[in-house]
Amino acid sequence: RNRDNTQILTTPQLSSRIKHIKQEMAKNHLQFVRFEATDLHGVSRSKSIPAHFFQEKVTHGVFMPRGYLELMPNLKDNEVNHIRATCFNSDIVLMPELSTFRVLPWAERTARVICDTFTVTGEPLLTSPRYIAKRQLQQLQDSGFSLLSAFIYDFCIFGVPEVINSKTISFPASTLLNNHDQPFMQELVDGLYHTGANVESFSSSTRPGHMEICFLPEFGISSADNAFTLRTGVKEVARKYNYIASFFIETGFCNSGILSHSLWDMDGKRNMFCNSSGTEQLTVTGKKWLTGLLKHSAALSCLMAPAVSCRKRYSKESKDLKESVPTTWGYNDNSCAFNIKCHGEKGTRIENKLGSATANPYLVLAATIAAGLDGLQNSDGALVGPDEGTDLSQLKPSEIPLKLEDALVALEEDQCLREALGETFIRYFVAMKKYELENEETDAERNKFLEYFI
Repeated sequence: RNRDNTQILTTPQLSSRIKHIKQEMAKNHLQFVRFEATDLHGVSRSKSIPAHFFQEKVTHGVFMPRGYLELMPNLKDNEVNHIRATCFNSDIVLMPELSTFRVLPWAERTARVICDTFTVTGEPLLTSPRYIAKRQLQQLQDSGFSLLSAFIYDFCIFGVPEVINSKTISFPASTLLNNHDQPFMQELVDGLYHTGANVESFSSSTRPGHMEICFLPEFGISSADNAFTLRTGVKEVARKYNYIASFFIETGFCNSGILSHSLWDMDGKRNMFCNSSGTEQLTVTGKKWLTGLLKHSAALSCLMAPAVSCRKRYSKESKDLKESVPTTWGYNDNSCAFNIKCHGEKGTRIENKLGSATANPYLVLAATIAAGLDGLQNSDGALVGPDEGTDLSQLKPSEIPLKLEDALVALEEDQCLREALGETFIRYFVAMKKYELENEETDAERNKFLEYFI
C-alpha cells in the first residue's frame, strides 16, 4: 500500500477483494452499484449498474461519454491538445478503485465505488482531477514525504423552495441554528462514517441553516475522497428532510472550503512542521513549504475559487476598489489566507483558506502539494532559515487577483503549476473557464445553488 492509500492488487488479491465485496453485496441485498467519477467542478458523475454485473464491470470498466466529465460544449479543436486516438466526443472508461467500495446509507440497496478514468486506448485521462491529485501524491512520496490532510466545509441548508415571479427563492432552514435539533446532521454524519469518511466535528455557523463540518485528517487521497463523498451525500440526505443543501449562501457568495494539512515523513510517524522542542514556530521544512504556498497563491486561487461568486469572499472586508488583495498568513489567525495552527494532538498544520466549497477537492489537494513541493525544493534558505528571528513577512507573495480573468492569466503564467498539473489540464481548464465567463448570466450565477450545484 502506497502512502496515497492506493493499493496495487495481484490477481489473487483482486479475486479475494471481489469475493469479499460480493459477500457484502449479498448480505445487504444490493441491487445497484454506482461507478462514480468527479467532473472538473468536483460534482459526482456516475453510472449505476445492476449488482449481478459488478464483477464483469470491474474487469472491463464502465463506459461514459467524455463530455460528461469535461463539461464544455462547442469545444474548439485548437483550444486543447487532446490525447492521441481520442477526441472530446469519444467515450472514457471508469475503472473502480475497489478499496472505495461502500454501501450507501442514504440510497436504498445501493453501493458506490470511486473510479479512475482512462481513455479507450488505456491511458489515464489527463484532465482527471483525481489522477492529477494521485500523481502529485506520488511526487511527494518520491521526495520522501507524506501528507496528512482534512477538508473543512461550510454549507447551507435551505427549506422548500418557492417560485416568485418566475424566480426560485429558498429560505434558510432556521431550526438548524441550534445543536440540540439536528436529526438531519446526525444522519449525515453517521452515513458519512459508514462510507469511510470520518467526521471529527460539526457545528452551526454564523446564521440559520449555515453549517460547518470537519473531517478527521487522513493520509493520501482519502481526504479528497471524503470531501467528494460529502458533496454527494449532503444533497441526498437533505432531500429526505425536504431540504436543499448548497455550497452557496443566499447572497450569492460561496461558502469556504479549507484544506488543513501537514507534512510527515514516509512512515507517518513525525510531523515535519513541528519542532521537537514544542515551540510554536514552523520548522525550516514548514517555512519552506509555506514559502511555496505564498509564492504561488495567485495561481492557486484560480483553482480554489474557480467562479466569479467564489472570488467575492476575497474582498468582502474591503470597501476599496482594488484589482487584487495581498496574500496573508499568520499563527492561529483565522482571518489569514494561510493560517498556521499550532494546537491539537496532531501538532502544527497549515490551513489553506483560499478555497471555496465549490472547488474540486482533488484539484485543491494537487495544487497545494505542487506549490508546497516547489517551496521545499526551490525556496531561498536565507529567507526561511532556522533562525527564530526570520520573518516570513520579508517575502513578497503574489497577490490574489479579484477577477477570475486575472487569476486565469496567473495560472497560465505559473510554470510550476503548469508542469505539475499538466499542460493538457491547464489548457482545458482555462478554456472551460473562459467559456463560462463568456456565457455568464447574473441571475444564473446568483441561483446556482438551485441548479447544477445542488
